[in-house]
Amino acid sequence: MPGPSLRQLPDEDLVAQALDGSSPAYQELLRRFERPVLSLIVRMVRDRDVAEDLAQESFVKAFRHLARYEPGRKFASWLFKIAHNTTLDYLRKKKLDTLPLDATDDEGESWEVLAAPDTGSPHRRLESRELINGLEAALGDLLPHYREVLLLRFREGLAYHEIADVTGLPMGTVKIHLHRARKALAKKLGERGFEV
Repeated sequence: MPGPSLRQLPDEDLVAQALDGSSPAYQELLRRFERPVLSLIVRMVRDRDVAEDLAQESFVKAFRHLARYEPGRKFASWLFKIAHNTTLDYLRKKKLDTLPLDATDDEGESWEVLAAPDTGSPHRRLESRELINGLEAALGDLLPHYREVLLLRFREGLAYHEIADVTGLPMGTVKIHLHRARKALAKKLGERGFEV
């Protein structure tokens, strides 16, 4: 009787198979996390080509050091930490200023959680799109460390302790950054005419 397909396996099982030399397990991990990692990096560097290079570098580092992953720990947090550190290293070396975000990334993806543009009346879809565009613009005006914790929390769904793990910040600092980032985001949205 065949076992579950790779798409049904938890991340930990895929890592174990990848460590045993399974190329399909590596491919499934890449399929699961390529888009979220790239999305995070694009928003940090605001250059799609650079972000693709950094995402590839992050995956190479992760797969090269896969044996260091600790089962029981959330694989996404471990991988985001590698992507976070790789991107910060790049930004430090290039001394780039972080620029405001566009309304959407190159694939037209945005904060789908807030609105499903294919549902509801045309008026509702327009309001949803305006809110998403306003949210992205306001998010782009935030300090980079505030923007990052908001993205990790609300876009990637990480828990506080996972954000602390990814960013290397103490748990209390993560909570403070999230609190301040929410207030700053609400203020920026208010300045753009949105009721919050």
